[in-house]
Amino acid sequence: MGSGKLAELPVLDLSRMALGPIERNHFLAELRQTAHGIGFFYLTGHGVDPVLVHDILATSRRFFNLPIQDKLAIEMLHSPHFRGYTRVGMERTRGLPDWREQIDIGAELPARPMDTGLESWWWLQGPNQWPAALPELKSLVLRYQAAVTDVAIRLVRAFLAALDQDEHTFDAIFNPHPQQLIKLIRYPGRESTEGDQGVGAHKDGGFVTMLLQDVQNGLQVDYEGEWISAPPIPGTFIINIGELLEMASDGYLRATVHRAVTPPPGTDRLAVGFFFGACLDASIPVLSLKSELAAEMRGVTVDPLNPMFHDTGKNQMKSRLRSHPDVAQRHHAALLS
Repeated sequence: MGSGKLAELPVLDLSRMALGPIERNHFLAELRQTAHGIGFFYLTGHGVDPVLVHDILATSRRFFNLPIQDKLAIEMLHSPHFRGYTRVGMERTRGLPDWREQIDIGAELPARPMDTGLESWWWLQGPNQWPAALPELKSLVLRYQAAVTDVAIRLVRAFLAALDQDEHTFDAIFNPHPQQLIKLIRYPGRESTEGDQGVGAHKDGGFVTMLLQDVQNGLQVDYEGEWISAPPIPGTFIINIGELLEMASDGYLRATVHRAVTPPPGTDRLAVGFFFGACLDASIPVLSLKSELAAEMRGVTVDPLNPMFHDTGKNQMKSRLRSHPDVAQRHHAALLS
């Protein structure tokens, strides 16, 4: 995918991986071209149950419709693990408030005993907070998490195959406990004169992100300095590459900057983001690509405001500390210096 204007994101069908070697190779060639170019695409053929997709969106709506006191009962400020509910304006991107409310849910694992001298990023492992007013949310989200994790693993292996690598190269660094962050998100509408930052321009930090959108548009992708709109397409996920694949491929794959703009007054936008990454104690290797691909490596993006680290835990903690300064100040003040 070379220079020039791009009107919309491409659509790729993951089921082609299982249609025999010829169709698989055609799919991998498309995937490589897309990933090296814009790094964003719609995914069909993923196999996630459409009933589960419907239910996660409908139950997200029910959560956001709860009285504020029920949502604040699981406010992220209570969690040293950065789990729970965040009010509108309390998460930040590049220092500016994001106009959205959300609940962050990770892998359901016990907290590590931090008095044993462990690295500070082990604080990112721990229990989730679940709303007592919506008890069915837990089992539903964990079922959804398992389904999208399966797709994300298939995608990571497909990216490796597209780069002529052993598709199981990364299995050891996302087993037994990969990073599995789900964000249930609601963007309230507001007047454009009040600003349009639903979430500010940024890159994602893991291997891949899978975004499920409801019906309202809002996602925009930066392609060669222009913002491309990515409206919802029923039955699809939007996939984008994270910083871990950029580092592993030395920039052949590039994590793409994107943002969400607020919807118009009187409307809102629902989305469910799934962010799949490596284990917290993993270190991201640099792949040895064949010469024709290595010639197109662009190096890792240099951004003083967003340094990238091959140590997964360090990369993740960096992101959480800057995104949630209130949680960082309450639970991790010693790390802020």
